[in-house]
Amino acid sequence: MSTTRPYSPGDRGPEPSGASGVSEGGAPGSGGPEEGVSAGQAAMIGASGAAAPSPSAGAAAGGGGRQVRRLSFDDQSGVVPLARDFTRQALYAWGWLPSATADQRAAAEDVLLVVSELVTNACLHAEGPDELRITCEKKVIRLEVSDRGTGQPAPRTPHRAGRPGGHGMFIVQRLCLDWGVVRTPGVAGKRVWAELGAPG
Repeated sequence: MSTTRPYSPGDRGPEPSGASGVSEGGAPGSGGPEEGVSAGQAAMIGASGAAAPSPSAGAAAGGGGRQVRRLSFDDQSGVVPLARDFTRQALYAWGWLPSATADQRAAAEDVLLVVSELVTNACLHAEGPDELRITCEKKVIRLEVSDRGTGQPAPRTPHRAGRPGGHGMFIVQRLCLDWGVVRTPGVAGKRVWAELGAPG
């Protein structure tokens, strides 16, 4: 696993111009390829229950266009459950949930577990997360958690299963296709990314 390569294999490089939180097709939440919401908005969405799958959800999950959602954690508490709820809503919208098979259910649970581990790691070692970005493209979910920390996440070596704590990045490494860290020169902090595939 690479923890220093700036982009995963097949990634398109720097963020698209729409990474400011406004979708490339309009305002946040407009249903365009990129949707950004604040943590407060996500909490209100979460209170109303899981989002229903959109008519194009199957196309997005099955190899259609690139779909992106972003969640800002500014001044929020309870960020781990907030991140899980936000991710669950995205999985419903993109057709990963509800699951028709045990393999699909396991893949969705893996995504939720990795989100929990990345956000928890940012809380414990980087003064908390700034933003969660989720991208779905060609049956691959890419999770990115940004923070202002200077540390370098890595699985604890050697990994001891019976020892309390220190399992987060080991879990990420075991469940993901790949993961890594992106740093921008001259900008404080980093983005920790991980990619998971849909079951075949």
